[in-house]
Amino acid sequence: MTQLILFNKPYGVLCQFTDPEGRPTLADYINKPGVYAAGRLDYDSEGLLLLTDDGRLQHQIAHPDNKQPKVYWAQVEGEVTEEALYMLRHGVDLKDGRTAPAKARIIVEPEMDLWPRTPPIRERKSIPTSWIELTITEGRNRQVRRMTAAVGHPTLRLIRRSIGNWSLDGLQPGEQRTETAGLPQIKARPQTRPKPKAGTHKPSGSRGGQGRSRKR
Repeated sequence: MTQLILFNKPYGVLCQFTDPEGRPTLADYINKPGVYAAGRLDYDSEGLLLLTDDGRLQHQIAHPDNKQPKVYWAQVEGEVTEEALYMLRHGVDLKDGRTAPAKARIIVEPEMDLWPRTPPIRERKSIPTSWIELTITEGRNRQVRRMTAAVGHPTLRLIRRSIGNWSLDGLQPGEQRTETAGLPQIKARPQTRPKPKAGTHKPSGSRGGQGRSRKR
């Protein structure tokens, strides 16, 4: 039976099971052989990571063609303006091209019942911070951080809240939950028949003698 693990990855944990440098990895928290991460989450980011032992499900979750919506909470420098939100919602120009439009809104930290980060972020007393919620469907490297920086608000703390229908609800940092039911069905892409080449004719035979020519 397919296993799906929902894991709240703490800050400073690698999304792999071994590390030659001895840094914290998934092996310090997850002891279930045969599961692999469906997608990545940066070392300096926190939040939801999905792991599964089903290769098809892993592909469905992680592959950008499937456009699973991913919701992030980002604590950023400065007071976020409507202009910055507009830019995030309509696509931001990065070095690897313009991003797809994102959903973006300002949120208030106490609404999230958020755990403290260890170590805490480095705040500058002269510069206020804000929280925004971003929903993206792409999976570029460090995309959210690059997007907020591009609109003038560098990210100080980043938490992935949800992927598709799966969320962090009920999970504290380092905690996990295993699900074995209710997994989405993987639909095969519809097959399309190749178009006939120019200058070719459809076969004339059909039932009832229609389309046949008789010799006279």
